Amino acid sequence: MKKEIHVVGAIIIKNGKILCCQRGPERSLANLWEFPGGKIEQDETKVQALRRELEEELRIQVSIQEEDFEFCRYEYDFGFVNLTTFICALDEGEPQLTEHIQVKWLSPEELQTVEWAPADVPTVEKLMKYDVGSI
Repeated sequence: MKKEIHVVGAIIIKNGKILCCQRGPERSLANLWEFPGGKIEQDETKVQALRRELEEELRIQVSIQEEDFEFCRYEYDFGFVNLTTFICALDEGEPQLTEHIQVKWLSPEELQTVEWAPADVPTVEKLMKYDVGSI
C-alpha cells in the first residue's frame, strides 16, 4: 500500500504576480516548479505547517488566508500526495534559495510557461482564471 503524504503550498501574491519555485536536481520531481511549502508535521494544522515551511525554506513571513484555495490528491510512484494550497501575502523578507534552485514571480497568464509538478497543476489552472490583482 502506498503511503499518504499531506502537504501544503503557498500561493504568495505580490503586485499581481505569484511566487513560483523550482525544485533542485537532487530532489524527487527534479527541476519541476511548485508552490513553496511542505509536509504537515504531527500535531500541526495546515496553516501552522505552511508558516513553518516558508520560514525554513525561503526565510519569509506571510499572511495566510485560512480558507483552502485548492486541493489535489495525486498518485506519484512514491505515494499519494494530498496538496492543499492557500492564498498568502508576503509580509516580511525576500525569498532566499535554501532548497530551490530558482524562483520567479509570474502573472497568472505566465504560469503555463514553466513545467509544474503534477499535484500543483489544479492550483495553476484555477489561478489562471483568478483575479490576483484583487489581493
